[in-house]
Amino acid sequence: MANLEIDFSGIKSPNPFWLASAPPTNTGGQIMRAFDAGWGGAVWKTVGNPVKNLHSRYAALKGGKGKIIGLNNIELISDRGLSINLKEMAEVKKLYPDNALIASIMAGTQAEWIELIRRVEDTGVDGFELNFSCPHGMCERGLGSAIGQEPEVAAEIMHWVREATSLPVLMKFTPNVADIRDQGRVAVDGQADGVALINTIKSIIGVDLEDFIPYPKGRNGATNGGYCGTAVKPIALHMLASLGRTDWFNLPVSGIGGINNWKDCAEFIALGSTSVQVCTAVMHHGFGIVEGMISGLSKYLDSKGMSSVNELRGKALAQYKDWGELDMNYKVVASINEKRCTGCGKCYTACNDGAYQSIDISDRKAKSGDPIPVINTDKCKGCNLCSLVCPRDCISMKDVSVSDSVKTWQQIISNGEFALTDGILSKELEV
Repeated sequence: MANLEIDFSGIKSPNPFWLASAPPTNTGGQIMRAFDAGWGGAVWKTVGNPVKNLHSRYAALKGGKGKIIGLNNIELISDRGLSINLKEMAEVKKLYPDNALIASIMAGTQAEWIELIRRVEDTGVDGFELNFSCPHGMCERGLGSAIGQEPEVAAEIMHWVREATSLPVLMKFTPNVADIRDQGRVAVDGQADGVALINTIKSIIGVDLEDFIPYPKGRNGATNGGYCGTAVKPIALHMLASLGRTDWFNLPVSGIGGINNWKDCAEFIALGSTSVQVCTAVMHHGFGIVEGMISGLSKYLDSKGMSSVNELRGKALAQYKDWGELDMNYKVVASINEKRCTGCGKCYTACNDGAYQSIDISDRKAKSGDPIPVINTDKCKGCNLCSLVCPRDCISMKDVSVSDSVKTWQQIISNGEFALTDGILSKELEV
């Protein structure tokens, strides 16, 4: 089997699967059970100045059969005493020396950051994760994402921390910014040993239309929270790749956001992650999901002839391009498998009302007695919509390119095939 061991800037881990700083890492007992289940590492739930949490703190966006698509929370950092957290950190590290244990920390003044680091270091943890990213509750106090959204403030705190400890330090990024690379620059210039991204996204999950209180409901109202789970994975992957394809960014990344299974893990690693962190999926399904992640990723690496997970890292980055670099000579059209088609008409409706009116209704009937749609290949734009809405995967996209040569938008412009004059298209484009 492929070797899943990783080295994250000196933090050794038996596999890349870590628990994110969140409710599943609230106590030593939880983390020890997670390590027994197979998790390679864990980031302790953020410790810092004492807080008091609300009771009603989670809300969910659900899909079919009650599946949680996205989870919203207004939970703050650990509301347990610092002393008990430190005691349990030391116990965990003593009993599980081969697993990665990272302490997530948050403080206010320089003196508070230094004191917190000093006390946490004594537990024997492998490194620190700086919480510059909590999107609610703490940011109103000038902490959390209030730091990550202000590069100058983040840089100053990074300087304090770097002088205070020789242990590996990760910066955890907030996604609630215009460009994730601004935080990447702070991490690189501030000599961080790695980064973690993304934290949760500011959100309101919904509104109770009886009493008009947003979710999760309190007695006197509600507030925005942090959004996580399956729905945020595309956003996390984009921000991960944005850093990964930036020439000056050279730090290892712990990827976070919507990871549910080994395929999600593989995608994050292929876009540059060294480790991955999981929270919402564990809250939904428990620590046992790591078994499938370990076996699934191992089998996948074996099938690709990769002897180590490190060979997968960044494999997809070269294929992530700017729009103007994409091949405009590449053409696909939809093709319907009539034997599988039930004649439900979803593709017909989607194309005719929401796309390019490229699907007609034929005289042929499905087993259901409903008519089978037919693709008008002359009109089909190959947009993929019909294949995405088909509930039975009856529709595939077939390559009908007439040229093997690559022709990009950049080439079209440089060749003078398409031009703008005073904002008006001066020449029709045929590709």
